[in-house]
Amino acid sequence: MSTAVYENGQNGNESITFLTKEQKVASKRKKTGLVVGSVVLLLVLAAVAGFLIWWFAVRRSTPQQELAPKLGLQQNLGTRVFSGEMKLIDGAYKPEYEDPKSREFRETADALQDILNKTISNDAFLFKYYNHSVISAFSDGMIAYHWIRFDVPPEDMELLTKLTPDRVLETLRRGVRQEGKRSMQAFTITDITASVTDPRMARNPRAPAECFFQLEATSSIKKFQSPGYPVKYPAQTRCQWQIRAPKDKAILVKFPFFYVQDSCSSDYVFIFDSLSTDTSHAIMQYCGHRPPTNPLEVISSGNLMLINLITDNTIQRPGFEAQYSAIPPITAQTCGGLLTNLSGVFTSPHYPSFYPPMVDCNWTISVPEGMKIRVKFSMFRLKEPGVNIRICSKDYVLINGTKYCGERSALTLKSNTNTMVITFHSDSSYTDKGFSAQYNAYDPQNPCPGQFPCTTGFCISKELQCDGWNDCGDMSDEKKCQCEEDHFVCDNGMCKPRYWVCDQVNDCGDNSDERDCTCGKNQFRCGDGTCLPQTVMCNGKKDCADGSDEASCKESAGMCTDFTFTCGNGQCVNKLNAECDKVSDCSDGSDEQGCNCGERPYKHNRIVGGQNADVGEWPWQISLHYQTSGHVCGASIISNKWLLSAAHCFMTGDPLYREPSSWTTYSGMNDQEKEERGVQMREVKTIITHADYNQMTFDNDIAVLELKEPLVFSSTVNPVCLPSSSHVFPPGMPCWVTGWGALREGGRTASVLQKAEVKIINDTVCDLVTEGQVTSRMLCSGFLAGGVDACQGDSGGPLVCLSEANIWFQCGIVSWGEGCARRNKPGVYTRLTKFRQWIRQHTQV
Repeated sequence: MSTAVYENGQNGNESITFLTKEQKVASKRKKTGLVVGSVVLLLVLAAVAGFLIWWFAVRRSTPQQELAPKLGLQQNLGTRVFSGEMKLIDGAYKPEYEDPKSREFRETADALQDILNKTISNDAFLFKYYNHSVISAFSDGMIAYHWIRFDVPPEDMELLTKLTPDRVLETLRRGVRQEGKRSMQAFTITDITASVTDPRMARNPRAPAECFFQLEATSSIKKFQSPGYPVKYPAQTRCQWQIRAPKDKAILVKFPFFYVQDSCSSDYVFIFDSLSTDTSHAIMQYCGHRPPTNPLEVISSGNLMLINLITDNTIQRPGFEAQYSAIPPITAQTCGGLLTNLSGVFTSPHYPSFYPPMVDCNWTISVPEGMKIRVKFSMFRLKEPGVNIRICSKDYVLINGTKYCGERSALTLKSNTNTMVITFHSDSSYTDKGFSAQYNAYDPQNPCPGQFPCTTGFCISKELQCDGWNDCGDMSDEKKCQCEEDHFVCDNGMCKPRYWVCDQVNDCGDNSDERDCTCGKNQFRCGDGTCLPQTVMCNGKKDCADGSDEASCKESAGMCTDFTFTCGNGQCVNKLNAECDKVSDCSDGSDEQGCNCGERPYKHNRIVGGQNADVGEWPWQISLHYQTSGHVCGASIISNKWLLSAAHCFMTGDPLYREPSSWTTYSGMNDQEKEERGVQMREVKTIITHADYNQMTFDNDIAVLELKEPLVFSSTVNPVCLPSSSHVFPPGMPCWVTGWGALREGGRTASVLQKAEVKIINDTVCDLVTEGQVTSRMLCSGFLAGGVDACQGDSGGPLVCLSEANIWFQCGIVSWGEGCARRNKPGVYTRLTKFRQWIRQHTQV
């Protein structure tokens, strides 16, 4: 058959031309090229058209489970997620909206997502980085909850600062109503919100394989757990629980067990008073480990709550177990009230649980004419991120026209008349533990019978007046004092012992006791006040008794003295307290080795005025029981096999005290009279007391005990850090002494572990008040005014101080004292920095 070419002639008729053989071959090649080119062109056009259709149409209406975010890329892409809610005026709420799989949810959510897509497209800058939008939930009142995702590529990271909540919110408010009216399913949208959200909390309830749960709260208690509980939650966990209750109820969630990694920047539980992760409705963000005596409990303001668990891929913890139930909501009509008794107690709603958001309570205290009212808060914690506690613009307690918020260690207020109004307010975001307050009526002519009345409202012992210490909190007990001959008169009128002058501690409060303490020309002062020539500073020699002339001397780098920290490789570091400060100063890293100590696994609240220790608050504390006599001495954990105590607990006239078989150790104990979970009982294998211990002077009062079986470290059993020989605990430093010793001189021992905050006392002052009885291997701590001290039964227990790196170091061992808490008779402790090598020699710790 011949090949023909058809051409259109001038007259429109077809003409036929027969080709030669050569023309046929050329024509075949040309035809093949044309066909291939046409196919390629068509494919390109189809791809472009498909992309445009997807970008402008399909992308905005594709079900979002097909567009699940790739969370692993969010950090590199500069992901920003904004979450919030919007109110839909038209249409009635349907129960089907609570089911993300229902047709009603799907159709309405898709329509709203399309409205959000089109609204964002009206802003060229936002649309450039826009990824997608998700409607995550609906609630009664036709509230729709949304989140919107943007991805900024690395080359545009400098523009990330322009992607602000204000920019997003302005675009939404300007265009979402118009787009809603143009929608096929018309909506009238109002009250839209948007705030920045951690992208890891952006959950899509319609996406497959999401860790997403819907729970219904009723009056009965129900439970849920984190994935992997009680072993450990998986890495990269992204879980969300939506909890709903009946319309007229609130939701209470308790966490009997809560153990999440300590750093909230990586792992956390975030709870919202909403079904959105909008921070304006955040109740709290929490991490760490809670003790069973102080469980985490949160309450919603209404019938909705959202709980998120977010983890990274570093350390996994057991997670949590939660209980939830529906309870009556707190309103202004159900809290507060009229208090007419002469004394009583009132608390924030649901105390000690977290108070709910959006609550206002008013208490009116009314007592008989001629009397006034004193209110003392034993717990006060109304903390909120970024709030200035001087202004208290969010949650607060209002008394006598003044707002109080934050965390306060002491707060006592009094009325001007026989009535007092206390107002408590919480806003829509972030709640806290709240407060517990006690009030009592008093006679203004005699406000503190037998005691001294502070202007703050406190009543203190008259012996504490004009003793040089600020016992009232506002110095009112130290004003208008007649100073004794052996006292120094501060510029502010306070009286201080003369031997406190020039001790490098601001005892007066206005520094007047330290102002004229400069040394002569070309001299400097040591830490103990001694003046030395400047030429001896940083010469690699310890010229000051405390070594302060070589503290932080770069010139002395590499020169080893008693004051410098010596690395494992022999290198010396001239830096104050270099060990375990979370900064590697030694080239071999030895300054940060063996630092798995001094941390309290449980997180604790500070209780004002309370001296009972909480479970796990001092996890290195040991109770030593002698035969059948019960608790006799204390000790501290320094490793899983070794304890540290005082030699005088064992070196007595009775040789049985030196026998290891006579002793039993209890770790993790809090109450001597209760059966407690987690307490570990161990027998003693070896007792080693210092060979130079002096029973007369208590010099070298130190002992180590080896256990027959090692301890298992836990939330309530953990070692304390031992200081290097160069570690400095400066005068005035606040430290804590713990034990089950007598609550007062001559009294019986305590059943619950006691804690007391004391201060390191200057060595010169210590020597004076003990009349020269202390050696260089001892230190004084306490308050010269008395009132706080270790006592009988605390012997061998630890004196611990918190470092700047938030690590607890044991500073001393309870050794001896003249009586308990007597004036000018502080407690004397074994100075551990003098025994670091001895401890290492006998225990290898």
